[in-house]
Amino acid sequence: MAEISHQQITGLLVRWSKGDEAALKELTPLVYGDLRKLAGWLMRDERPNHTLQPTALVNEAYERLAKDKKRSWQNRAHFLAVASQVMRHILVDYARQHNRLKRGGGVEILPLDDALAFAPPTSRSLLALDEALQRLSEIETRKARVVQLRYFGGLTVDETASILQISPNTVIRDWEFSKAWLKKEIEGRKDESRREMEAS
Repeated sequence: MAEISHQQITGLLVRWSKGDEAALKELTPLVYGDLRKLAGWLMRDERPNHTLQPTALVNEAYERLAKDKKRSWQNRAHFLAVASQVMRHILVDYARQHNRLKRGGGVEILPLDDALAFAPPTSRSLLALDEALQRLSEIETRKARVVQLRYFGGLTVDETASILQISPNTVIRDWEFSKAWLKKEIEGRKDESRREMEAS
């Protein structure tokens, strides 16, 4: 049943890519649960008074995806990977806006844990991660994509390997490297900020 559902989703995505608007309407109920689960996971430890709730995040992401008529969808995993990137950008935008409203909101270190790679995002830690991920993408584009797909997209090693057309072992190596690099980068920026504050 799950396999048929994935094939059905892929077929609808291909039809949508070719301009079939009816396919988008058929697709919506099939992917809504996945998008809602992804949004809930991304927001699970956000501040309680966050102006954006998971359902609103899904709706905003879906609106942006629906407007993207030029994308050529490969399959469900590709769709979820792009959706996770869209949700990440939405959350980062909200975090930036929230921090602008708060005076003195410096960047907070993002704790990394060995099992899950990252603690769930909060506004400031999400900004720190986003900035570090941007820097990683400038020097190691593929490794940054692995983080995007695994952490923000919640994709498995095999799904990530399929989208990036690399081996699962390469995904694992890139994932381990990226976790260590991002942790070092975020901690280094925090130390640099602390030194600047002490000097002023």
